[in-house]
Amino acid sequence: MEDAYARSASEVLEFFSVDPTRGLTDFQVAEHGRSYGKNVLPQEKSTPFWRLVLKQFDDLLVKILIVAAVVSFLLALANGETGLSAFLEPSVILMILAANAAVGVITETNAEKALEELRAYQADVATVLRNGCFSILPAPDLVPGDIVEVSVGCKIPADMRMIEMLTDQLRVDQAILTGESCSVEKELDATNVTNAVYQDKTNILFSGTVVVSGRARAVVVGVGSNTAMGNIRDSMLNTEDEATPLKKKLDEFGTFLAKVIAGICILVWIVNIGHFRDPAHGGFLRGAIHYFKIAVALAVAAIPEGLPAVVTTCLALGTKRMARLNAIVRSLPSVETLGCTTVICSDKTGTLTTNMMSVSKVSVLHSANVVPVVAEYTVSGTTYAPEGTISDSRTDVQLGLPANFHCLLHTAMCSALCNESVIQYNPDKRSYEKIGESTEVALRVLAEKIGLPGFDSMPSALNMLSKHERASYCNRYWENQFKKISVLEFTRDRKMMSVLCNRKQIQIMFSKGAPESILPRCTNIMCNDDGSTVHLTSEIRAEIESKFHSFAGNETLRCLALALKRMPLGQQALSFDDEKDLTFIGLVGMLDPPRAEVRDAILSCMTAGIRVIVVTGDNKTTAESLCRRIGAFDHLDDFSGLSYTASEFEKLPATQKTMALQKMTIFTRVEPSHKRMLVESLQHQNEVVAMTGDGVNDAPALKKADIGIAMGSGTAVAKSASDMVLSDDNFATIVAAVAEGRAIYNNTKQFIRYMISSNIGEVVCIFVAALLGIPDTLVPVQLLWVNLVTDGLPATAIGFNKPDSDVMKAKPRKVNEAVVSGWLFFRYLVIGVYVGLATIAGFVWWFLYSDNGPKLSYTELVNFDTCSTRETSYSCNVFSDKHPSTVSMTVLVVVEMFNALNNLSENQSLLVIPPWSNLWLLGSILLTMLLHVLILYVAPLSALFSVAPLSWSEWTVVLYLSFPVIIIDEILKFFSRSSRGTSFNLRLRRMDLLPKQEVYAK
Repeated sequence: MEDAYARSASEVLEFFSVDPTRGLTDFQVAEHGRSYGKNVLPQEKSTPFWRLVLKQFDDLLVKILIVAAVVSFLLALANGETGLSAFLEPSVILMILAANAAVGVITETNAEKALEELRAYQADVATVLRNGCFSILPAPDLVPGDIVEVSVGCKIPADMRMIEMLTDQLRVDQAILTGESCSVEKELDATNVTNAVYQDKTNILFSGTVVVSGRARAVVVGVGSNTAMGNIRDSMLNTEDEATPLKKKLDEFGTFLAKVIAGICILVWIVNIGHFRDPAHGGFLRGAIHYFKIAVALAVAAIPEGLPAVVTTCLALGTKRMARLNAIVRSLPSVETLGCTTVICSDKTGTLTTNMMSVSKVSVLHSANVVPVVAEYTVSGTTYAPEGTISDSRTDVQLGLPANFHCLLHTAMCSALCNESVIQYNPDKRSYEKIGESTEVALRVLAEKIGLPGFDSMPSALNMLSKHERASYCNRYWENQFKKISVLEFTRDRKMMSVLCNRKQIQIMFSKGAPESILPRCTNIMCNDDGSTVHLTSEIRAEIESKFHSFAGNETLRCLALALKRMPLGQQALSFDDEKDLTFIGLVGMLDPPRAEVRDAILSCMTAGIRVIVVTGDNKTTAESLCRRIGAFDHLDDFSGLSYTASEFEKLPATQKTMALQKMTIFTRVEPSHKRMLVESLQHQNEVVAMTGDGVNDAPALKKADIGIAMGSGTAVAKSASDMVLSDDNFATIVAAVAEGRAIYNNTKQFIRYMISSNIGEVVCIFVAALLGIPDTLVPVQLLWVNLVTDGLPATAIGFNKPDSDVMKAKPRKVNEAVVSGWLFFRYLVIGVYVGLATIAGFVWWFLYSDNGPKLSYTELVNFDTCSTRETSYSCNVFSDKHPSTVSMTVLVVVEMFNALNNLSENQSLLVIPPWSNLWLLGSILLTMLLHVLILYVAPLSALFSVAPLSWSEWTVVLYLSFPVIIIDEILKFFSRSSRGTSFNLRLRRMDLLPKQEVYAK
């Protein structure tokens, strides 16, 4: 029944044909069970493991690698190779792909846990009226029409319509669903609000929420998927994960690379068709296979096999650094996404605020004989910890012993005695926790901050207690001093609560409640300076009311008034008639305070070009007041045009919605569907959205956002749906994580460029060798070794480059920004061409000039394939010597080590950022060279990689050919720093290595 909130209780009961005094019959239960289903969230079919594994290979770059591995294996078999040499290359490629697939499968399974966690918020049992009798039944057995009784501490078992109040009021904590900071009072009357959101449905008890006070009966109107929790589940199921900006760029790169590889391979094959019949190949077919093998070698050279592994490793290293910042990353790609975040949609309660109601202001009568007559005190401390000070608001002087002031002392007494809540210390979480109403807990904490009278060493004495004892030490003192005799519970019409206490033959009634209820019942008022009681004159009453309106209006504090009355000795019970002729003690104003560090964090976001939108289920006035209190929005005169409720936003025409989204700062009275809608709308405007949240209600939006950020103290559902969890629940941590994300992306960009320029060199080497007609410069297994080890280790170490000092002063990069484009592409093309030519030069040098070589002429070298058909002064076996390819491979390795040093910075010279600024890079270069020396000089390995030991003269030539890459890049960096580099960038802006895509389909 979807509109139960708009119908009267009798209409709902009639709809389900249920008698509220007897409940459903067994026959009706069976009928309703068949019609509406069971009260459980359906078990969602999990994706089969084999399907998850196959999904990881549904990537163009991965498919190219698989094809290369299979072709390599078939060619090896066609050439008669057996054993390790035939399987080495395809095996290594497949091992890399398997490792990356494993990471992907783990990430996929994490996403499905969110749906499982949602079931934890379903109640286990319910007190149900059936056949005229109450019984406790499993919650899954509930059906629509069941009459259920709920009381304090009960978890609501299904969506239910209130039909009877068994106490004066019923309050429910539904923060996990709506994000409201305070518990909500429920009522019986029908709601006539158009387009009602969850907050407007005040007669509905939502599944999974908790009763914090009162007792009532309700009729079940929704079970299983037809509940508020069920709607959240459906929303999460319908939300597809967005590809991260880097993933999109790598996908584009894969598509681009596939075209380039296919084109080059076909071109090389076609260019050499005339050589298919050369006698050296033993026939046309074998010649075709030989040059096809060269084409495959080109494919291996062009594909950066180590790129997926290096990206994963670098992001994993980033997650460790972020963990030290209290940001626990659950999804590796989200590390990079942080770097281009343009909008942070921040939940208010618990993220910008502490989610702990605390008293911030106390107002009392100073003295009837002075001006101003009203004294105001500021209370510090924003958590449930009994830590904080009380200061005079006018002079800003801290009170050393607050309990020595009479009104403050009686405020502490009333706060401790007129109270049903509990505060305790949780040693596991190392924090203070509440049991009961947050407003009552705030009063308990206030009593602890005021302390006890008569002890000069009171503050230090309290600090010597253990945290467990300190939690309620002062409250317990007053509870032991006063014996509670009778209690008048809070009622909606009175809006107050009273308790009768006895102490040393004196009976006192303490009262607390809404100021508009307490003040009219007061005839006297207590003076703070001497403890005397004076008549509450109209002038003093006006002062108190003015202070109340100031607290509740401008400062949007939740206000309570405290009062007392001397009662006749021996009275054992209270009546409503006793609540008159009271003595006013004081006025307390409380709020869910903003975190102290939030202001600077939001200002940092603004400096970095990141917009913050405050999203909350609370009302508009409360949210706007919080933003003013934070201080980060002081530059805004007012919030008109910047602050919208969900219903206001939905009523806007499409064009105005677009404009509103570009300026919006506050979004209030939202429910889960609105949060998800906000994320989607921003994404359609090409924004990269980070969404924070902690409740079940936040899960769909967290999953939909480019990066979902859950609070460490939040619900398990929110954490499972998120990409990152803040262990300290602190908005400021997000800003630190964004800075880290930007630094990680910059480093990621550097090593991607490094690997691409290296692969360009390998392609140039093989392509030019094929065009010149010289023997195979490098064999596929050597290329594979260079791509995985030689490129992989330094590329990973580049991830440790120190971040730029102004990383948070730059605007977020655009989503469609190419990783390598324009002038940079030209730079790395130049570097790549040099790497390729230097590699070929080493190969040619050995044949033509090396003392250990045959010293052939260039003509003899390019006609090597006809050696067996003509007379020569040298053996044809010289062309199968391992030394020339070893020199080439070594030049390729060493030149790339120097090129790795070039990538310490995109544009800064090595004279400014020296190599030792990244010791990890120097270590990786040293390790790479040791591994290379190992395969050169250890017999089994040298045979496996078709290499031979090099002499000192050969190493000298290698260094001569390799070092110039540093000089070339220093020149290119110089142009990058000059206006000429800028002009190149303008002329070559269309030359993107990774093609741009202006708008991504969301």
